[in-house]
Amino acid sequence: MRKRSSRCMNIDHKLKLRSKKGQLPFVEVNGEEIADSTIIMQELATRYDKDLDAALTQEQRNIAHAMISMLENHLVWVVLSWRSKNTEHMLKGYKINLQHALGSRLPNALLNFFFKFQFSRKGAKKVKAQGLGVHKPEEIEEFGRKDLKVLSELLADKPFFFGDEPTTLDCVAFSVLAQIHFILDEVKYGLKEFMQENCPNLVGHVSRIKERCFPDWEDICTKLDLNAHIPKPEPETKENKEGADTEKTAEQDKNESEKELEKDNSNEKSEKKEEPEKVVEENKEKEEAAAK
Repeated sequence: MRKRSSRCMNIDHKLKLRSKKGQLPFVEVNGEEIADSTIIMQELATRYDKDLDAALTQEQRNIAHAMISMLENHLVWVVLSWRSKNTEHMLKGYKINLQHALGSRLPNALLNFFFKFQFSRKGAKKVKAQGLGVHKPEEIEEFGRKDLKVLSELLADKPFFFGDEPTTLDCVAFSVLAQIHFILDEVKYGLKEFMQENCPNLVGHVSRIKERCFPDWEDICTKLDLNAHIPKPEPETKENKEGADTEKTAEQDKNESEKELEKDNSNEKSEKKEEPEKVVEENKEKEEAAAK
């Protein structure tokens, strides 16, 4: 969607929402829910006539289909297997703050404890159900290395998998490879080390997609802004604020002066009205004294 400048907004639901299929991600388009990343891209491409693969030959489309299947149904499970067995490293490697991610006020230490237990248990269960979890960790990592090597050989020295412009395969590859590449260096992860040493073209690919589609990457990572791509109103400057405060104070002073003036005029009128009444009273007293 970013590649084609489609207007969209991310909703920070603190991981509390799932699609009707129980999946993430999912999108809502004009009130209609669409789940699963592959189906989302296909549906949006059809609806808005923004097919990233429009220029591909049938042979290239076939290759892209096979590679996307490998990424989504194999390599991503290799990554999930490592996460479910190394939740401490995962939280540290991605700098995850569970209080922010879950929208909770509980202490991070407590959240980390429950998250590790729950994520490890559920993650391991899913990986085993998928079929990958029955293998040893070193065997699973070797599967991942072979997947990376296949992608690296397909990319070769091209900027993107099928030439100078990114396609759906580039987007899907970035979504998986970024999870490997952007883990902190201080956290040891075999697949990251393998990719850096043996597949440097994949590292370059990740950087190109990031620069092209995510110019606001630093804002996303540092400010945790899910909608950094949406222009924000300019914050009110200190000078403007001080100027507004000065104008407000001057207006208040003016209003107070007008009120004081009205009060003085009112008092003056009252005094003038009382003077004739006082003279009449004095004359009346003199007449009564003369009659006595």
